[in-house]
Amino acid sequence: MMTALFLLALLAVGLGCAYFKTSFLTWSIATAAVLLGFSIAGQPGWILLTLFWLLFLVIAIPLNHRPWRREFITGPVLKGFEKMTPQISETERIALEAGTVGFEGELFTGNPRWSRFIKKPLHELSTEEQAFLDGPVEELCGMINDWEFSHYRAGVSDEVWDHLRKNKYFGMIIPKEYGGLGFSAVAHRAVLEKVGGMSSQIGSIVAVPNSLGPAELLLHYGTEEQKNHYLPRLASGEEIPCFGLTSTTAGSDATSISDYGVVCKKKVDGKQVLGIKLNFEKRYITLAPCATVVGLAFRLYDPDGLIGETEDIGISVALLPADTPGMEIGRRHFPLNNPFPNGPIVGKDVFVPLDTLLGGVEHAGKGWRMLIESLSVGRAISLPSSTSGGAKSATLATGAYARIRKQFNLPIGRFEGVEEALARMAGHTYAISALSRQTASAVDDGEKPAVPGAIAKYHCTEQSRDIIKDAMDVHGGKGIILGPKNYLGRAWQGTPIWITVEGANILTRSMMIFGQGAIRCHPYVLKELEALKIEDDEERLKQFDKLLFAHIGHSISNAVRAFILGLSFARFAAVPGDRRTRKYYRKLSRYSAGFAYLADIIMLTYGGKLKQKEKISGRLGDVLSQLYICSAMLRRFEHEGRPAADQPILAWAFHDAIHKIQTAMRGVIDNYPIAWIRPFLRIVIFPLGRIERAPNDRLGHKVASLLLSPSETRDRLTRGVYKSDACGHWIGVMEKLLPDVIAAEPLERKMLKAQRNGQLKGYTSDEHIASALEQQVLTEKEAEFLAEVRERVMEIITVDDFELEELQAGISKTGEEIRNGDQKAA
Repeated sequence: MMTALFLLALLAVGLGCAYFKTSFLTWSIATAAVLLGFSIAGQPGWILLTLFWLLFLVIAIPLNHRPWRREFITGPVLKGFEKMTPQISETERIALEAGTVGFEGELFTGNPRWSRFIKKPLHELSTEEQAFLDGPVEELCGMINDWEFSHYRAGVSDEVWDHLRKNKYFGMIIPKEYGGLGFSAVAHRAVLEKVGGMSSQIGSIVAVPNSLGPAELLLHYGTEEQKNHYLPRLASGEEIPCFGLTSTTAGSDATSISDYGVVCKKKVDGKQVLGIKLNFEKRYITLAPCATVVGLAFRLYDPDGLIGETEDIGISVALLPADTPGMEIGRRHFPLNNPFPNGPIVGKDVFVPLDTLLGGVEHAGKGWRMLIESLSVGRAISLPSSTSGGAKSATLATGAYARIRKQFNLPIGRFEGVEEALARMAGHTYAISALSRQTASAVDDGEKPAVPGAIAKYHCTEQSRDIIKDAMDVHGGKGIILGPKNYLGRAWQGTPIWITVEGANILTRSMMIFGQGAIRCHPYVLKELEALKIEDDEERLKQFDKLLFAHIGHSISNAVRAFILGLSFARFAAVPGDRRTRKYYRKLSRYSAGFAYLADIIMLTYGGKLKQKEKISGRLGDVLSQLYICSAMLRRFEHEGRPAADQPILAWAFHDAIHKIQTAMRGVIDNYPIAWIRPFLRIVIFPLGRIERAPNDRLGHKVASLLLSPSETRDRLTRGVYKSDACGHWIGVMEKLLPDVIAAEPLERKMLKAQRNGQLKGYTSDEHIASALEQQVLTEKEAEFLAEVRERVMEIITVDDFELEELQAGISKTGEEIRNGDQKAA
């Protein structure tokens, strides 16, 4: 009995110190106190006590006596660490230093400070920004005719271009002192969300100048002369920018671009001019066909030492007018029948003066840093916001359509198969919206969220792909027949585009999210790598020793925390929240500890080879991503005042994410290379087994039902998208019809009952209603109302058809004819 008590006391001390992450000295004192207490009592026997005293002294003395620890432990570990750790290239170092670390760093600690996170308010729109959304953006959405733009024009109308210029859409991020709007990141997001929900073409046109483009680069790196010249022109739309990064031989590996420039002299107008001779072949460049100024990335060489002593200066950026002699620009790509302006830029022996270098000669060779820092901000806003708008529009439309469209005398939204799709759409839309707002708010906090930006880009585009797939399934034939009445087809066609641009999703998941996050966000790894650069041997050993044992304590603590929290359903975790949400924070605390521990084990096992283990890195990236998404959803829920009616959607999205975390962790453990360690990892991470389940059918039914009727929850879920029924906007038409369809359902039930009783005569809908009126099944007012609703429903569910000549020669129609025809149809 005493032996068991003795061992239990030692175990409790060890686990307690590890759980609360105490120092080695604290553990040593506590353990010594236990040993001393039992020694005084003479229990559980001198042989066992002596054995444990010896074991304790062998461990405690070297760990607490730092000179011995550094000589016998840290020194050999440092040598091994230097051998197994690859040298970080300049390119990788710049990428790691480009971003900042926000809440994602808390997830790597294994013990996030939830109260601090959720108490920090999300940024709101200013009065001026809200007025812009309610005025010019609402007006723009009313001007959008996606069928006209995509089928007949292969581009947007002059009317839209004029509106964009007049209202300074291209200058949202440009400060007012240069003539721009000076909007916040959340306002930038709100505009892209609303416009992107209407048209991906116009969404792209608005997004690019405010993302990775000359304006962003000029603001941070341009000379005063360049800023004063270009920024006012960009803000007013006098100049339309594009940015040429992707080349024929370099896509995702942007640093290997073959486009180059050579510093040289050339006689121009009788004068010797120092400049650059450029050769480049760019492709996939958005806005290139209509651009007037081109930002160009290329590798700069100075073989004659005209501007310095280095020959290979590195990646640089220049600003070139589109009419620069020798540059070919204007031709178009045609990405999946989505004709937003996108095309190649080619130049051969193009000579430009040296002052075209963005930021001047002093910024020559710093292009990669400039690009990666700008991209970390742009990636966090552009595609997440646009896809959030698309997801909201698709979810809004599908919920309404599923109530309006009936089969077997029931709204199709009442069928369980359709309910599954609707629940997924609602849950994913909630997650996407929360995530995109979280990253935009982080930008307004002054962050450059490189890792969250990658998370947002990947998961917003992936989940929006799932949403549009479900929307197409629910709509059936209505979704696949293109024409003025189709509001889904172009979004379905364009989905692979957003998966590909700004870093292909496969690369983003398998190499960037965890690959960068593991070093950049980990509390110790980057510091340990930096310690290796210390030239003084003694100081390097001292700093590395401090970091190494802090890192060891961190890993042990997270292993113990993961095990205890998993065993106790995280009831010991100190978390905020109410009765419903506290359990969510507890789960996240548990899996954050498990993730942090698993990340350390994987990095220790693979070292520098982790770069090549993309499947493992991708799964750990999934865990990090879902933890971050859950955090964003909870922050949104708290910010909105914990609306009880929204809780089913939050619950569905949360359980879906947690189940994905469990699946990803299982994949990491099952593929761990050392087989005999796998059972230990399973016990630590899943002490009670894999108990997480995907959202159940009952919860899915609740969530799907929320999409089928107007409510505050449905409004909050789809807030920010265009809902007007003006100009034949079919989603707005359905929204206006939806309450009347619901009001007509009791009348439809009366009609069905009368028909089954043989009371109704005739074959058509009108004949049935007339018969119902005659048989007093319906009153005159009810009959008129039902006839009107049925007529409006038929307008919704009908699809377009064309003469062959219309499809072959549609371009011969004028924009006015197209608009008049569409408005008549609506």
